[in-house]
Amino acid sequence: MTLQAAVGQAQALDGREASLQATHQALNRLGAVTPGMGIVIASHQYQPQDVASGVSSLLGDTPLIGFSAPAGVTGEGLHSHSVVVAVLSAEELDASSHWLPGYAQSSREIASQLERLISGQQAKNVIFFADGFNGDAEQFCHSLTPSGYQIAGILSSGDLHTGNTYQIAGNQTGTGALSALTFKGNLRMGVGYAHGWDPVGNLMRVTRSRGFWLRTLNAGPASETYAEMFGYPAREWAFPPLSQMARLYPLGIEQGDELVVRSPIRVEADGSFRMNAPVRDGADAFILVGSRTSCHKAAQEATQQALRELDGAKPAFALVLIDIAWQMLLKATPGVEIQAIQEIIGKQVPIAGGYSLGQIVPGKDAGTPEFLNQHIVVILFGDATKK
Repeated sequence: MTLQAAVGQAQALDGREASLQATHQALNRLGAVTPGMGIVIASHQYQPQDVASGVSSLLGDTPLIGFSAPAGVTGEGLHSHSVVVAVLSAEELDASSHWLPGYAQSSREIASQLERLISGQQAKNVIFFADGFNGDAEQFCHSLTPSGYQIAGILSSGDLHTGNTYQIAGNQTGTGALSALTFKGNLRMGVGYAHGWDPVGNLMRVTRSRGFWLRTLNAGPASETYAEMFGYPAREWAFPPLSQMARLYPLGIEQGDELVVRSPIRVEADGSFRMNAPVRDGADAFILVGSRTSCHKAAQEATQQALRELDGAKPAFALVLIDIAWQMLLKATPGVEIQAIQEIIGKQVPIAGGYSLGQIVPGKDAGTPEFLNQHIVVILFGDATKK
């Protein structure tokens, strides 16, 4: 049996009803074959237990993981206040879902637990979804030492004002956790990623940073630097909509010959930036600005990279994980990134995904995974026996 995938999407007032409809639609499209694993992307406005129970009632013991997002995406575009469900089936597919609470308290310990699970099952591929407002994604990545497996994931998103986000594994849900799907079989996973942001203005220096809070740039409150650049008073950056719109203007931190993107989650009342990865004192940085054209190009570059990673296998499903800044930037033309992906793989390949607060991709030369902000990650699944 070749790799098969199907995607369902539904909107409803109740999370259970939306998830039932989306799952039913996906199973109908999959046909007579039995699903081997499932992925769910649900609106943060739904109650997580309603979503999990609705999907699980139809998928039964099928390994399943999911995350909350401000919007889900499919091949038809962007879907707010909805549930998106993807199901996959393949010959000899051996998958397991795992619920790992405590990510927010000790990301390093969760990384160790996950590696023990991977080793025990001899999994070849891992996808995970972790809390986007709590926990240390960089510490998590640095605590992993991939050997014989490929890993990718995201930090789940939701309401930037309240910090409301959740994760799902089977019928278990909650915040501050990590849900993981480990699998192996006759399928191949190709991961590609890119971003569409470029530096503007003058070089700045991080002069004070504590934990996840970037306090000062060029010896002044971070919001003052943005006020000078964009013309809005510094005090206004601490309140909506600017406190959240700061995500559109991340920092490009110089690391050797590269600019590592680090994005604010919000602006605090004292003018500091709440990040989800520490930024070291003394680092040099640029403000970055994105555009529709550069994001379209980045989506295509990520898709082409993922195709190369498939090593000739024909893609049967695309999991698309996008930074929430893309949703903000492309608000006037939603779904542009999906169209760009379809220009490469065609409209016949099922797509499911959602918006996130950070992305984790395989490290270079199979080394330590890399934590990203502001990127689009395209994960293509192909049949390992078909080229």
